[in-house]
Amino acid sequence: MPLNLSNLGFSIKMLFSGYLVVIAIGYGVAVMQVLFTHGMADGKFGLSIEDIVYSYYGNRSGSVLESKLNGSMKNNAPDSERFKIIQWVRDGGDAKVYDKEIKPIIELRCIMCHNSEAAGLPDFTQFEHIHQRAQSDQGATFASLARVSHIHLFGIAFIFMFVGLIFALASGVPGKLKGAAIVMPYVFLLLDITSWWLTKLNPNFALLVILGGGGMAMAFVFMWVVSMYEMWILPGKLPFPDRRNALTRS
Repeated sequence: MPLNLSNLGFSIKMLFSGYLVVIAIGYGVAVMQVLFTHGMADGKFGLSIEDIVYSYYGNRSGSVLESKLNGSMKNNAPDSERFKIIQWVRDGGDAKVYDKEIKPIIELRCIMCHNSEAAGLPDFTQFEHIHQRAQSDQGATFASLARVSHIHLFGIAFIFMFVGLIFALASGVPGKLKGAAIVMPYVFLLLDITSWWLTKLNPNFALLVILGGGGMAMAFVFMWVVSMYEMWILPGKLPFPDRRNALTRS
């Protein structure tokens, strides 16, 4: 009898299922993280084209600091203090005004996270770092894009390699559809990563970011559902001899 998901031994099914469940939870947490970071770039919850543009191309009519205060950092300070910082930015970011009026707010609201010990976050104990972000918002830097791109390319490729390996044992999916489902996450991953760089150069490519991420998600859900169905539900619908073989393999 050919080896497939429905006639795997119980231990192997538990191994595969445990992996798929943990990966699904991780995928859901990753979506939440996107919603709370990129999804707040325009100050409104939920991912939109504007969020993508602001995250990668930037809001070049304003500064990074202003965009963050109206977006993902909006809930970290009362409106009166946020508006005071924004007005300081729009007035040119004078150092003397900063020391007198803005620095106490920064120390109270921001330094707890933005300090020299916080990896990946700008150090707001240094005026130069704050002043730099008071300039025109140019979106993601090429250095940050390179760093995040190589992490996603390696990490997500490994995830889909194992998900695809499990799905490859499905018996109820036509060969061409199975092959397409296995390769599509890699196609959409490359589209997603490439669209970050293209959107950095031109905001008209922002839609490709959503298409790339959405395509990966759909491929993942399809392979996940089919794999779990064939491991745990399909064996109960098999003719008795096949069902007995599926249940007795170990």
